[in-house]
Amino acid sequence: MGDVSRKLIEIDSRTLERQLRRPPILILPVGALEAHGPHLPLGADQLQAEATADELADRLGGLVAPALPYGSCPGTRRFPGTVSLPMGTLTDLARQVLAEYARMGFTRMLVLSGHAERGHMAALREAAESVQAAREGVRIVVLSDYDFVYERRGDEAPPTDGHGGLLETSRVMFVAPTLVGPQRPVVEHRGSPFVPGSPPSEEWPESVQGDTRPASAELGARLQRYVLERLEATVRSLLPE
Repeated sequence: MGDVSRKLIEIDSRTLERQLRRPPILILPVGALEAHGPHLPLGADQLQAEATADELADRLGGLVAPALPYGSCPGTRRFPGTVSLPMGTLTDLARQVLAEYARMGFTRMLVLSGHAERGHMAALREAAESVQAAREGVRIVVLSDYDFVYERRGDEAPPTDGHGGLLETSRVMFVAPTLVGPQRPVVEHRGSPFVPGSPPSEEWPESVQGDTRPASAELGARLQRYVLERLEATVRSLLPE
């Protein structure tokens, strides 16, 4: 592609038309506007997904669609700043967006979510399944970069590290350092995944799970390299040309 941008919002219609003669992989980043404690920006999920999508597109020769900025975030809904869509709304939105890209000629798509909540991911997978069923020859992979980040738990971080914790704080320190505040919360999330509903404030007083004090941009850089390597191998395997 030479000097042509890999971002759809930066290229013109005729340039895209030429590229669709041999459709490149399209990466759709998905974020969430969600509380991540007193130290990380509300858009942490989108920032990570977009940064990852941009570099992955360079590696794969793909294009990056504008991000979907909202997700389903019931667990953090009571914290200031969180916008949580119903799962059905997110499914409909993602389905319609993916269907439009399929209509214009993209046959290989990666839905890359920076938000990994179970219901959120289920909604995205339902949308992708629907579009694949309706469009012969279209292949869509749906995953979260945190599928791979959390593989580093027990090595780079405690096994219980989670939302807005050591790993996520480090990663945002690497991809968006100017947006990370000075506080380093320590929060033990004692809620059980087997109990429906959000944990009460006594069990989860802040939208963070883990000890963020050891966080560093150096750890974030290692995580980002690992995630990109795992993503590239996964996408090349599941969405070959």
